[in-house]
Amino acid sequence: MPKPALEGESRQGEAQRLLMCYREVRAQSERLCQPLTVEDFGVQSMADVSPPKWHLAHVSWFFEAFLLRPFLPGYRALDERYDHLFNSYYQTHGTPFPRARRGLLSRPTVAEVYRYREHVDRAMAALLEGPPSGQQAEVIRRTELGLQHEQQHQELLLMDIKHILAQNPLLPAYRGDLGRDSAPAAPMRWLRYPGGIGHIGDADADFAFDCERPRHRVFVEAYELASRPVSNAEYAEFIAAGGYARSDCWLADGWTLSQQAGWQAPLYWKQEGGAWLEMTLGGLRELDPHAPVCHLSYYEAEAYAAWAGARLPSEAEWELAAQGEPLVGNFVEQDRLQPMAAVAGGEGPAQLFGDVWEWTGSAYRPYPGFRALAGSLGEYNGKFMCGQMVLRGGCCATPQAHVRSSYRNFFYPAMRWQFSGLRLAREA
Repeated sequence: MPKPALEGESRQGEAQRLLMCYREVRAQSERLCQPLTVEDFGVQSMADVSPPKWHLAHVSWFFEAFLLRPFLPGYRALDERYDHLFNSYYQTHGTPFPRARRGLLSRPTVAEVYRYREHVDRAMAALLEGPPSGQQAEVIRRTELGLQHEQQHQELLLMDIKHILAQNPLLPAYRGDLGRDSAPAAPMRWLRYPGGIGHIGDADADFAFDCERPRHRVFVEAYELASRPVSNAEYAEFIAAGGYARSDCWLADGWTLSQQAGWQAPLYWKQEGGAWLEMTLGGLRELDPHAPVCHLSYYEAEAYAAWAGARLPSEAEWELAAQGEPLVGNFVEQDRLQPMAAVAGGEGPAQLFGDVWEWTGSAYRPYPGFRALAGSLGEYNGKFMCGQMVLRGGCCATPQAHVRSSYRNFFYPAMRWQFSGLRLAREA
């Protein structure tokens, strides 16, 4: 993402730099789809998954709906019907096509969706090269939001592609060239953090979502945080100890769901001949015992923590520990697309960023003084602040430039198809 304009630099110059970022982000979405066959683009494997071609069209719709229509004089849509088909959930903008039926959209074709992207890209270039007088700041603000939004969908693309391919009995690989390097995980240590008053939330980052604001005070008791996420081998011990059959470890809703759904292991794990295998974007592989456990629901993370005599950290504890830590890790740029083991390193926490999103014990709720964005963009985050839990840190499918220590991801507690794991916490 571009930095704010330097002192004396015009907003026009900032818009030009933003156009360069726009082109790179848009190209990355298409690069992620290059390994797909045309048959893959329209599959919807469950209601929470969207077909890859829908993602490509929706992120284009976002720029069209919130930038081109209101700010580019004379803009003409390629097809007015797309405003209905590719609106995700913006009720104040129009009537979205039902999410669970996106897999029924055999038309427009994949080729037509790519033409739609080209149409939007040409118009966005015209807008950023000559933003309307007096509206440059708003155009820049919304373009930055649109690029962050597309980066979110790049991660969703990889999540959804993995789920789509995992439903196929052939268990095809998304890519056959993904690395399989592994190393023993560093021993888990407990790191102590002091109690007291701290501050969390956006600290004037180049960009932050409205749900990261405002920055505010929090009080935490002294606590300890595990030096790394829980590994596959450690989670396998929970399974071998009958963790999925022990109701005393589970929240009531999680126990009911796990029994009804027949959960016996994380999503994508498969046991053959006494050995664990897992479905990856590189196909079915032997489970790496040293890598962070992945594709857990919040309920499974809670159950493991209870079994281990610990708990999940609050999002305040996690963010206070992450402040000042380098934003390095296994992100999509490393092109592994799979969590990797934490190697022995410094004295601080390992893998706070990248590899797996880490469930926290905090509900996704507004910060004190939260204000949603004005207009339809206010639906971006605010209306989802009920019934979901916060995850932190990013994962192996997240663009590195997209993550901050204040970044709040959120999912419903039953969801497992995201790259989600856990890090233990306990009172000091």
